[in-house]
Amino acid sequence: MTTPESASPSNFIREIVQADRAAGKHGGRVVTRFPPEPNGHLHIGHAKSIALNFGIAEEHPGGICHLRFDDTNPTTEDPEYVEAIQEDIRWLGFDWRGKMFYASDYFDQLYAFALTLIKKGSAYVDSLTADQIREYRGTLTEPGQNSPYRTRSVEENLALFSQMRDGAFPDGTHVLRAKIDMASPNINLRDPVLYRIRHTTHYRTGTTWSIYPSYDFAHPLSDAIEGVTHSLCTLEFEDHRPLYDWVVAEAEAPHRPQQIEFARLNLTFAVMSKRKLRELVDKQLVAGWDDPRLPTIRGLRRRGVPPEAIRAFCEHIGVAKRDAVVEMPLLEYFIREDLNRRSPRVMAVLKPLKVIIDNYPEDTVEEVEAVNNPEDHSAGTRKVLFSKTLYIEQDDFQEDPPKQFFRLAPGREVRLRYAYIIKCVGITKDINTGAITELHCTFDPDTKSGSAQEQRKVKATIHWVSAAHAAPAEIRLYNQLLATDPAQIPPEQDWTQHLNPQSVERLTGCLIEPSLRSATAGTRFQFERQGYFCVDHDSSAETLVFNRTVPLKDAWAKIAKTQRPR
Repeated sequence: MTTPESASPSNFIREIVQADRAAGKHGGRVVTRFPPEPNGHLHIGHAKSIALNFGIAEEHPGGICHLRFDDTNPTTEDPEYVEAIQEDIRWLGFDWRGKMFYASDYFDQLYAFALTLIKKGSAYVDSLTADQIREYRGTLTEPGQNSPYRTRSVEENLALFSQMRDGAFPDGTHVLRAKIDMASPNINLRDPVLYRIRHTTHYRTGTTWSIYPSYDFAHPLSDAIEGVTHSLCTLEFEDHRPLYDWVVAEAEAPHRPQQIEFARLNLTFAVMSKRKLRELVDKQLVAGWDDPRLPTIRGLRRRGVPPEAIRAFCEHIGVAKRDAVVEMPLLEYFIREDLNRRSPRVMAVLKPLKVIIDNYPEDTVEEVEAVNNPEDHSAGTRKVLFSKTLYIEQDDFQEDPPKQFFRLAPGREVRLRYAYIIKCVGITKDINTGAITELHCTFDPDTKSGSAQEQRKVKATIHWVSAAHAAPAEIRLYNQLLATDPAQIPPEQDWTQHLNPQSVERLTGCLIEPSLRSATAGTRFQFERQGYFCVDHDSSAETLVFNRTVPLKDAWAKIAKTQRPR
């Protein structure tokens, strides 16, 4: 992965829009839309589309991006998702400025458009079963066959379609299909279904309707009704564009939007399918749509990812005409860059090892001055309590250290962050297990960090907390959810069998600086030498819970991987 130096906003869609405005196309207007289906929560792929649609509209005077819920499938939609999607878009920093619509707002108009198609002989009521329709459609190499019901008269089609609306037939009895070309090399033009019978209550229209339009019918006409100028969608809809244009033209819609396709966002080792995300949630393989391991907007937010980092990432990867896969470390780079600037530093010990400083006064507690953020000098400093008994990380001590391990070991000195140089002079072990239970050290009082007397240098500095003052915490370390990249999973295999069993590690008995006791959910910190963490809403008055957003780069971890065990 190359380190991004800067992000260029230029892309082919921006160039098209700018050229259209210069030529006076669409009256010089720029109207885009973000049209989610309210059948699940948004993920980072949607964030790319949100940033593109809202961003392009914002770049032009009078430009506007509509938020429209394509709610044409009442069996999967829920008001919960409608509210959550609005919240996610606002959290990312965008606003539709009062231009929020629903496809269900247009059900009467869509029905009227369907009648227009029937009267023109461009649509018919088909009574084949769903399986028969698939069979008649043909294949990529063989043309389809006309339905025996394709020759129904206009009058018969109008009568049947009216009865379908009135609820006279059970589900699946009839559908309304476009009459285009069953021999077309584009399968989407082989008489696609426009309406289906569904005796299901819609979350907005109730039981008013017994028929519901297909996405390929409702979507282009909703764009046309709203006066959308540039309908930006991902590449899987490229083959649908001829149908999009056909529907708008044949229905004699009042406006003709321009569909432009761009590559969707694909991330390595990430589930980027709403259907698969729902499967994880429904099977309780994750803790809900906001599980921090998921690439959902809610999951990323709970994990501590700032919206600014997501926007910077989306801007950097740009908009392409062909699909590609973006490596997860690139997203993590932008997250680190953003958090590094804004996150206050604190010390936290995830796997505590007790240290007793033998020559430190028994009842003395002193304050040492710690820097809140070296990247932001305006963040100031804070006082951290130092005492005789401390805790350090277990990984910062080795009894028999290998080469290039410069942290604490018997007879070796290290600096305690913001405090003194200490030297390990003794080890206490459990009599039964042989595990190290505590270290005995001495400190040099003339080596306090920042003091005029500080002279000696050592090769390592480690973090710590005071045993008497530290607060308890639970730390959740998140790793990639999938053990295998999705591109490498054969389609016939159950992809959920490739979940990473180490995708989350819950550490209890962790210790944090006492200043964090009052931290609220969503607050972000850098745990020095550990990574970036966010307070989770599972926290209680007794114990704070932190989610690791991203780790810091660990130089020793890289060295250790190359060394053989001693």
